[in-house]
Order: sequence, then C-alpha cells, then structure tokens
Amino acid sequence: MRKKLLRFQDNVAAANVIEPGKPSYHAIKGSWHDHFGNDHPIILELGCGRGTYTVALAQKYPQKNFIGVDIKGARLWAGSQAALHANLTNVAFLRTDISHLNTFFAPQEITEIYIPFPDPRPRDKEEKKRLTSPRFLSLYQELLPKGGTIHLKTDNTDLFTYTCDVWKESAFTIEAAIENVYTDLPADNIHRQIQTPYEKRFLNEGKKIKYVKGVLESR
Repeated sequence: MRKKLLRFQDNVAAANVIEPGKPSYHAIKGSWHDHFGNDHPIILELGCGRGTYTVALAQKYPQKNFIGVDIKGARLWAGSQAALHANLTNVAFLRTDISHLNTFFAPQEITEIYIPFPDPRPRDKEEKKRLTSPRFLSLYQELLPKGGTIHLKTDNTDLFTYTCDVWKESAFTIEAAIENVYTDLPADNIHRQIQTPYEKRFLNEGKKIKYVKGVLESR
C-alpha cells in the first residue's frame, strides 16, 4: 500500500500526468497543444496500462505528441516515470474512463487513436463496452478530423471479426485488416516493431496478432 501511495505522490508532482485534483484536469480540453508547447499531431493510446506502447511511440515519432489514457493511476505512474527518465516532452498521460474522452478533447483535436490489445468483452451483453463498438466509434468520430485513423491490435479472433463487421457499416473505411501481423507485414512496420507486454505473452503462447486500421471518411 505504501508503494502505491508513493506512486500517487509522484503522479501529483509529474507535469506529464493529467488527473483529478489538478487544475489542468478541468481546463485541458482544447488546450493540448498549449500543454505540449507545439502544434504537432496528437495521438491517443486507449487503455495504455503502464504506458509501454505510448512511450515507445513517442520515442519513435518525436514530431508527434502522444497521450496514454487509463483509469488506473498506479499503472500510469510507470509510463509517466519512463517518459520523464527518457526526457520525452511529447508524452502525457490522462487518468479517466475512456467513455469520457469528449470531456477532455475538443472536436478534431486528435489525429490518431491506438487501441492495442483491449479487453475483448466476449459476452454479448458487454458489446457496448468493446472499444471498437458503434458506441465508441461515435465518440472517436467526434474527436477525429476527416482522414483521422484508428489502429486496433488484438490476439482475439472474435474481436477482430466483430471490429471488421462493425467498421464496414460505419463512417470509417477499413484500410487494412491483417490476420497475422508477423507474416503479413514487413519487418520494419511499426505494428511489428513495438510490442506490449500482453503481445509478448500472446506470441509466446503461439497466438496470431491481428491488426485493423480504420480511416474516418465522413463526419
């Protein structure tokens, strides 16, 4: 418990963590470019956990800004500290429920969304909680400009199939639907180069990693 409390204290002191209790938490909407001090594109990772993917993307693309979103402050701590230790100024972490994104981002304020290995929510009654469902697509559509993109990576075949079916009937056009990232994409592709801890575990279990890219064609 003491360790967790110390991490929460670090989050309070960290400028790269936006969370309840900080003045920026209720004032950041529409002001993310001011937060980063530049006008570079803003990209989200949803359900970022310990921020491994967010930090790796920020290191790979220094001319873009990356925000990891998660509800768990103890998880965000790891990503926040990793970014601070690496002197990454293009990384931030937002502590909130993903369904509240429009509370923190203005329309068209972000350009891309990464969703690596979300909970597949396999039961039918949980469909609305799937991060690729129509409910969340409507939210993303509000925040992205025309041409904005969503990236899904998953080991779950049912979620892959569900996502493809749902996106075909949405304002998003599917630009890629890859059933095995490690055989169907070149080795230098970003979706092969960056792995989450979950992805490494799934690969060790012999599972195929799937990828879907959606592009917003209309608003």
